[in-house]
Amino acid sequence: MTLLAHTRYCDEILAQTAELGELLKSADLARRVPTCPDWTLRELVVHVGGAHRWVGEIVRRRAVEDVPEDQVPDAGGPEGDDTGALRAWLLAGAGATVQALREAGPDTEVWTWAWERRTAFWARRMAHETAVHRADAALAAGTDFTVAADLAADTVTEWLQIVAYAQEEGDPEAAELRGGGRSLHLHATDAPGAEWLIEFGDEGFTWRHAHEKATVALRGPVTELMLAFHRRQKPDEGGLEVLGDRELLDFWLDRSSFG
Repeated sequence: MTLLAHTRYCDEILAQTAELGELLKSADLARRVPTCPDWTLRELVVHVGGAHRWVGEIVRRRAVEDVPEDQVPDAGGPEGDDTGALRAWLLAGAGATVQALREAGPDTEVWTWAWERRTAFWARRMAHETAVHRADAALAAGTDFTVAADLAADTVTEWLQIVAYAQEEGDPEAAELRGGGRSLHLHATDAPGAEWLIEFGDEGFTWRHAHEKATVALRGPVTELMLAFHRRQKPDEGGLEVLGDRELLDFWLDRSSFG
């Protein structure tokens, strides 16, 4: 499967933010988010909106170093618990960041924390960050969550790249994802080509798109697969099926969560 277009990621940032904003209209901002238990729904939204503004500042500055949070205007959100003000703040931040990303295009060199130092990285990262946290908010509010199949599949691919990068950089949890002769197969049943084979080696793990027998397989609809892979639901919920060594799947999930 291939990356989505830069323009599509930009569109998704706006679309996912708009849907998150709609959810706020009838939600209790003080409700705890079960998939991010340290946060209330308001704190979750401030995190998303603050991330948008931080990325927008990096892109607008063409920054080649990290921009400290205290240099990002209005990153902390509005005071108080006015839902309308919070929603307006969230939408405004996403809009400004997308404008900066579109003006820069995908190939402008900027600072990132990862393997790619281009604005393309941030467009993709913010699209997925917003989609996954919209799922958190939907779960907290007890509403349904759906997302386009190609975006859900790319969210899984990007997370594999992030975990692989973390392992290369020496993250202690990711470093444990090793051990020859074992493998994990992810198979989306409703999205052609959305399959991933994770193979554990003595020095770490590798992954590729493939349909092959594995030590354990997680199989089902791509949106549910995305949620389970990001630890937003259990692997046997949402019509998913675990085939084989469940302990190996849990081993992966426990060491690829980064807290």
